[in-house]
Amino acid sequence: MANKDPVKVGVLYSQTGVTSAIESSQRLGTLLAIEEINDHGGIDGREIVDIEYDAASDPYHFRHLAERLVAIDNVNVIFGCYMSSTRKAVTPIVEKYNRILFYATLYEGFEFSNNIIYTGAAPNQNSVQLADFMMSMFGGQVYLVGSDYIYPYESNRIMSDLVHQRPDGSIVAQRYVPLNAGSKDFESIVAEIKELQPDFIFSTVVGDATQHLYRAYAEAGLDPKSMPIASLTTSEVEVAQMGAAAAAGHFTAAPYFTSIDSAENHRVLQRFRARFGDEIRPNACWEAAYFQVHLFANAMRGAGTDSVPVLMPQILESDFLRRRGGCASSRPIITPTCTHELGGLIRRASLRSCVHRRMRLCLTLIWSRIHWATGHLPSRPCRIDGTAKDIDAFYHARHTRGATDFARPPFTACMCISPA
Repeated sequence: MANKDPVKVGVLYSQTGVTSAIESSQRLGTLLAIEEINDHGGIDGREIVDIEYDAASDPYHFRHLAERLVAIDNVNVIFGCYMSSTRKAVTPIVEKYNRILFYATLYEGFEFSNNIIYTGAAPNQNSVQLADFMMSMFGGQVYLVGSDYIYPYESNRIMSDLVHQRPDGSIVAQRYVPLNAGSKDFESIVAEIKELQPDFIFSTVVGDATQHLYRAYAEAGLDPKSMPIASLTTSEVEVAQMGAAAAAGHFTAAPYFTSIDSAENHRVLQRFRARFGDEIRPNACWEAAYFQVHLFANAMRGAGTDSVPVLMPQILESDFLRRRGGCASSRPIITPTCTHELGGLIRRASLRSCVHRRMRLCLTLIWSRIHWATGHLPSRPCRIDGTAKDIDAFYHARHTRGATDFARPPFTACMCISPA
């Protein structure tokens, strides 16, 4: 007789605390996917039941609640964590109990765990391209500012390496602020930026503090046309928090933007807004949180169980679009040699998105061949080398061989924020 018992999964995101805005988007992306799967009969007739806790943006709470999920609630799979510090707090738990954590956030790389599926971009899929673009457009004198925890330190180390590959590249200063930084914490930083006049600022500030950096920049009268902020951690969520005036003219980079013009993306966004309203802004972390639940469901259909030893081989080499239409122009794939998402290239070039009534994201292309190139950009979490030129050559080689099997990049374009 077929097993029709519910499948319990853990959902571990912050609904309070300094990163609750972005984590709330991940949480709702997760819940939307669970509802979609259940509305279509669950996993072979088995309903997914989410057991969730508010980890309050605190690594200690993440670790404690992860152990509660696996030891008391008996879940085999957890969807959760935004900050790298919280992922690292949960890692010993999933490894100790042999459970799986699906992690839907861009991260610093240089990590591997048999018990973590990383569905966010690794640095070779976003940092390399953003650095090349910003330095070619604005110059190599760079000011680094970030939140005081592991991801900003490691991301800035990678950015420093990329900057120093250029003859004119230099880090003019590197500063960190508390995770709960307010407007006063950025006064001295903005004053120093004004004095040093770098070519651009690379920000790894996260959470609620992001809005204070951009507002302080604007209030100081600095000009993004000549000295913009570039960031991997500023998404539609943070843009909505800071407002159009503070966001205008700066750059962000991500594997996904809501402006991707595909029928499936429009359908998913419509379902999400009909279910949860317009308060939470979809973004790249939201998209990864959404599609990784479908990856899990597809893998479990193949495994017939959520028992980790049986499930994990099915997760490896699994994808989403092959089984059930995906979000955006995406086809996420997990590779057997590295538990990271394998990326490709967005074919669309005309991306414009109203993420707020008074703002929109306007696309600036990094490579003109975005119109026709296809192929995979493998995640290399422990290897940060090459330039945009190298990657463009890779895509060109794929194109000349007639490769047409993929349609999503972890990153091939920068978005410049401009007022509508």
